[in-house]
Amino acid sequence: MNGGVACIFPGQGSQYPGMGRDLAENFAAARAVFEEADDALGFPLSRLCFEGSAEDLQLTENTQPAILTASVAAWCAFESEVPDHTAEYVAGHSLGEYSALVAAGALSLADAVRTVRARGRYMQEAVPVSVGAMAAILGADLQVVLDACQEAQQGEVCSPANINSAKQVVIAGHAAAVDRAITLVKERGAKKVVKLNVSAPFHCALMETAQRRLAADLSELKFGDLRCPLVTNVDAIAIRGGSEARDALIRQVSSPVRWLETLELLARAGVRTFVEFGPGKVLSALARKTIPDANCFNVEDAASLHAARAGLNL
Repeated sequence: MNGGVACIFPGQGSQYPGMGRDLAENFAAARAVFEEADDALGFPLSRLCFEGSAEDLQLTENTQPAILTASVAAWCAFESEVPDHTAEYVAGHSLGEYSALVAAGALSLADAVRTVRARGRYMQEAVPVSVGAMAAILGADLQVVLDACQEAQQGEVCSPANINSAKQVVIAGHAAAVDRAITLVKERGAKKVVKLNVSAPFHCALMETAQRRLAADLSELKFGDLRCPLVTNVDAIAIRGGSEARDALIRQVSSPVRWLETLELLARAGVRTFVEFGPGKVLSALARKTIPDANCFNVEDAASLHAARAGLNL
């Protein structure tokens, strides 16, 4: 790849039935990733990705290993076709940080897929159904959202969960507090607010029990140093050490995903080309919003892989 390239990996919400199937049918390297994930989990995750229903894929403990595996399969297929490509940085949105660490050689696929399945279960179990909520707020300044969350708390939890762009912030917390914040941001000019169909309020203080459980699991895993820097969700800084990566994954669970700052750091570092590995193009769209001259590609099937390779002149 040419200089100034970041490889990025999507998080929960990007899943769709059939994801990864075309890659597995066309590339032995992708097929091997699904086989390794099936073996690591002891059940056919590949069948869930290729043939499962949208409802099955939406269960958090299924979603997380499914997206990770489809993303790593895309990465490995691309590497098998373009073995001499290089990335200056990697980054992943929430769950996608695990995919990025596998791609950067810091974490094995087997360890990652088992861990994120448990991570999904811990997050699901941290808060009883209907106690928490999440909402996407579009078209409001970040400070307006921060102020609304602060005012809406009233002894409950309400805070930014994903700061995706200057005008797109997802909030999370107790359902009543999130509803109060929605009322406030609408009064203050938000263009659109969408309550999210999620099973738990991710990336807020209500996830602290999940964070403690996950920390115990992560402490048992071997983390190597990274082949290229990762920009972390929790601090929006570039790291290369395995122990730093483990710490970032732990703190990430109850902290906001600072994706806007991640993109801004990459832009300052000279990155203008983004390649998104895995289902969908959500992160590519966010990159274009934040960096107007960004050149974005995605890899989720054979056609998009070949298009990315051609576009990157590889």
